[in-house]
Amino acid sequence: MKRKVDVVRRLLLLALLAAGGVAAAPAPASVFLEDLTWTELRDRIASGTTTALVPLGGTEQNGPHMALGKHNVRARWLAGRIAEGLGDAVVAPVMAYVPEGRISPPGGHMRWPGTLTVPAPAFEAMLDGAARSLRAHGLCHVFFLGDHGGYRTSIDRVVAALNREEPAASPCRAHALAAYYRASQADFAAFLRARGHTADEIGPHAGLADTALMLAIDPSLVRMDVARARPQAGVGRGGDGVAGDPRRASAELGRLGVEHVIEVSVAAIREQRKGSAARPAAPR
Repeated sequence: MKRKVDVVRRLLLLALLAAGGVAAAPAPASVFLEDLTWTELRDRIASGTTTALVPLGGTEQNGPHMALGKHNVRARWLAGRIAEGLGDAVVAPVMAYVPEGRISPPGGHMRWPGTLTVPAPAFEAMLDGAARSLRAHGLCHVFFLGDHGGYRTSIDRVVAALNREEPAASPCRAHALAAYYRASQADFAAFLRARGHTADEIGPHAGLADTALMLAIDPSLVRMDVARARPQAGVGRGGDGVAGDPRRASAELGRLGVEHVIEVSVAAIREQRKGSAARPAAPR
C-alpha cells in the first residue's frame, strides 16, 4: 500500500511540474543586453549598472581550420566574462560587420570566401550610434572591445569625437579598451614564447595563439584534424590564409590566455573609470 502511495505522489509531482505548478529556480541574471527586457535594464541602471561593453568582432577567413565567426564568438564570450567580473556592466550585441578589406579587386581578408566587409565610415557610424544610444539610456561609460586589429584607428577616432562633445564635468565617457587587444595579442604571444614557442609558430593570424584561444572558448569552431593535416606549416600568409602554425594549439594554452585577457580588462576598465564619478548619467 505504501509503495502505491509513493507512486501516486511521484505522478502528482510530475504532473505539477509539467503544468508549471512548482516554480522552477530562477535563471541566473544575464549580463547580455539582448537577454533583458527594457524594464530589467532600466532597473539595473537605477541600481548602479554604469557601464556598457560593446564587443567588436568581424566575419573573416581564419584559415581552413577555424570558423569565420571566430572574432564574434570570442569577443562576446570574453565581454560576458569581463562584465561578470565587473559586476556593474552589461554587454551590447556584437558588431560582426567591420572593415575587412577592399571588395573589388579583393583585398585583405576579402581574398577568401566568407569574409564580409563594410567601409570604415559606415563602421564608425555604427560605433557612434551604439555609444549614443547606450548613453541616452543612462549607461555612463561605453567601452569598445576590439577583437580585431584592423579597425583600431576607427575606434580611437569615434571615441575622441564622442568625448569632445561631453562637458568636462560630465562623468560620461567613451573608451577604447586597448588593454583588451594587447592582452590577447602581445601579452599572450610573450607568454607563449616564454614556454618555448617561436614567433613564427605563434603567428599573427590563425596560428598557435589564435587557435588556442578559440579552443578554450568554443572548440566546436576549430577543426584540429585539418590544422594538423595542413600540407604546409609555413608562417607566411599563403594560399590558405594562415599566418602561423596552429598544429600544437591546445585548450590548456588558450585558457591561460583568456583568463589573462579577463583579468587585465577588468582592471583596465576600473582604472579608466576612476577619472570621473562612476554614476549613471541622466537620460537625455
